[in-house]
Amino acid sequence: MKNATKNAVVIGHGMVGHRFVEALRSRDEAAEWKVTVLCEEALPAYDRVGLSSYVGAWDHKELALAGNDYPGDAAVDMRLGVRADSVDREGRTVATSTGEVIGYDALVFATGSYPFVPPITGHDLDKCFVYRTLDDLDRIRARADAAGPGAVGVVVGGGLLGLEAANALKKLGMTPHVIEFAPRLMPLQVDEGGGALLARLVTDLGLNVHTGVGTSSITENDSAGLTVELSDGSTIDAALLVFSAGVRPQDRLARESGLDVGERGGILVDAGCRTSDSAVFAIGECAAVDGRCYGLVAPGYSTAEVVADRLLGGAAEFPGADMSTKLKLMGVDVASFGDAMAATPGALEVVFSDAPKGTYAKLVVSDDAKTLLGGILVGDATAYSLLRPLVGRELPGDPGSLISPVAEKVGIGALPDEAEICSCNGVTKGAICGAIADGACDVASVKSCTTAGTTCGGCLPSIKQLLAASGVVMSKALCEHFGQSRAELFEIVRATNTRTFSSLIAKYGTGSGCDICKPVVASILASTSSDHILDGEQASLQDTNDHFLANIQKNGTYSVVPRMPGGECTPEQLIVIGEVARDFGLYTKVTGGQRIDLFGARVEQLPAIWKRLVDAGMESGQAYGKSLRTVKSCVGSSWCRYGVQDSVGMAVDLENRYRGLRSPHKIKFGVSGCARECAEARGKDVGVIATEHGWNLYVGGNGGQSPKHAQLLASNLDDATLVSYIDRYLMFYVRTADRLQRTAPWLDSLDGGLDHLKAVVCEDSLGIGAELEADMERHVAGYKDEWVGVLEDEEKLGRFVSFVNAPAESDPTISFDDTGRRKVPVLMGMPKIGA
Repeated sequence: MKNATKNAVVIGHGMVGHRFVEALRSRDEAAEWKVTVLCEEALPAYDRVGLSSYVGAWDHKELALAGNDYPGDAAVDMRLGVRADSVDREGRTVATSTGEVIGYDALVFATGSYPFVPPITGHDLDKCFVYRTLDDLDRIRARADAAGPGAVGVVVGGGLLGLEAANALKKLGMTPHVIEFAPRLMPLQVDEGGGALLARLVTDLGLNVHTGVGTSSITENDSAGLTVELSDGSTIDAALLVFSAGVRPQDRLARESGLDVGERGGILVDAGCRTSDSAVFAIGECAAVDGRCYGLVAPGYSTAEVVADRLLGGAAEFPGADMSTKLKLMGVDVASFGDAMAATPGALEVVFSDAPKGTYAKLVVSDDAKTLLGGILVGDATAYSLLRPLVGRELPGDPGSLISPVAEKVGIGALPDEAEICSCNGVTKGAICGAIADGACDVASVKSCTTAGTTCGGCLPSIKQLLAASGVVMSKALCEHFGQSRAELFEIVRATNTRTFSSLIAKYGTGSGCDICKPVVASILASTSSDHILDGEQASLQDTNDHFLANIQKNGTYSVVPRMPGGECTPEQLIVIGEVARDFGLYTKVTGGQRIDLFGARVEQLPAIWKRLVDAGMESGQAYGKSLRTVKSCVGSSWCRYGVQDSVGMAVDLENRYRGLRSPHKIKFGVSGCARECAEARGKDVGVIATEHGWNLYVGGNGGQSPKHAQLLASNLDDATLVSYIDRYLMFYVRTADRLQRTAPWLDSLDGGLDHLKAVVCEDSLGIGAELEADMERHVAGYKDEWVGVLEDEEKLGRFVSFVNAPAESDPTISFDDTGRRKVPVLMGMPKIGA
């Protein structure tokens, strides 16, 4: 890359600032610009919209935006923890908190907003907080922990952020009270009817709601807490208080540098997001486009794109803002779009409220009832993705039919091509259909081609409908021999008690099978019984690893991995492992799953090796199978001064419970004894992290080629509840996942995602909880070590030969190089290492 000739300085690195840097760098093909980013926070851009998801995980990386540190990009100079102190517009320089002066050709304010704290008596007490950054949440957490479970926390403000803050307090084990001056919650998004239902729904979920009252004063009380006095004379004793009463544009530095600002705050910019200084721009919440600030991410992204285009010689203008919102608060759907409050002259309202079911829907239409102007959905927002793009357009039917649960919903085919499907990234129906016409055949390829669905994911159901409407048929067939999916075959086996592949394919498939369906059916049969996988016809279905109950290596030898539950191993067992490795000439390595791997065993040696390991009380670690592999643990409260629970004991119990469980793909666990996470549980299919009050359960993580953090399923569980939830989660996965699908992509593909999984596992929404637990109990009761089963069966032992008439002592096709620091296999016909 040639040297850049211009320098853009960005003040602030939130979501919008990051979007600007990405947009500029991706389009600057001539390498014209170098970018210097001044980030006052110690962390680069993270998902501030999802702030409450930080609670429980307490992992900054979970919220980090992809590529936020611009790895390998020499054109971006990121300055973390560096504040812009002043701007010299005449000299075009910025002075920083480190004393440095940085020159610019273009200056971009991306300073965002700051929380508004009303001037109430006592607002500056040390038990009063704001809810804006990860550091804010860390401080709130420390106070909540000190107060103890059940302590009262007050949130001033019942808008979107206020309810998010209240949800965070609830996750921290507190009893939240929400104070909202307006007569209803979320007054900017929902009307009186929607607000009334929302208040009832969140009250049922544990919030205490006070609407139509203000906060008069805050004082310290004798209980080392706060007394909050309300405008109606009532008081609330609380351990802490969080202000979430709105935000104000962060325009202080712009004011001090002499830039024009709006009457109500915000840096005044034109449609090109240029300020009163032609070399200075403003984007995001701090920018007042034609006098108006926008507090949503989507308009902020639009301003970022506009400025990136302008710096590269374009003439882009701010396209206006879609203020529609769709969110889930404490599991409650809330959505509003268009003219939700019916401010348009002559507007009519069509309302459908079903209090027993907890749903409220309102459409705002023109005076002739033909044009949709806006709407509100509470409790059920499934119609949002279809209704929002219709705003300003003629309705395809009677307004009432669009929100009535007994009527036909409008189809996505009724939307015009210019209707915006993905509001976060401005992707229209026409753009998505065009990508499909050009060959995009699934959701992943549509996301890659158009960026639709890559931000909040709310438009994914619409993308799926467009794929279906375009005639794209995504086959569920397992292979050419079975038209059913793996999940359907699983249910057939369970319902019919089919126990052989031949009978299953004869009745429900065609042909003789292949290397796709045979291992899948073998896994299903193993998951639904405790039969040995080498019994009868089952043996012929196994791949090489399962056929010999060991992992084949590059030179045709095998590795042996004895199970060490939770990483535990007795000194006597360690001695036996060492003796086996010495006597059979095996290479040993400690694995990342806290086990010892023995490499270089020939097939005919496997029974003798396992005889000695089994006699020492060890069993198969099943490193060869699509099954539970390991449960990694730290030493926990038994030894560590930071540990709050016995992580080793829990890891041992979990590994002994789920050992041998056959599944669509391998499964790994991690159990950490505290939030320091030494067992790396968040990178596992099942992650368990100790808290002061029990265990947090994380699911759907994995390492490997596409690493992904696990997501929080439930918090502060006791031992019994933890086990029951894991039972349900694993059996639901085993039943419904596709072939060779790990838990992370399975969870991503699950309709309803994590919310649906929580409903199934934690709330038993499908009524199958007891059935899933019973299935797991049958597995636990029927478990038998597979290698013991081989050693006790002469017929099975006869399998363990390299080939017919193999030499008794050695295989002439296998050799090793042990002249260096470690023993390594040598492939026939290839030189030794170092030769």
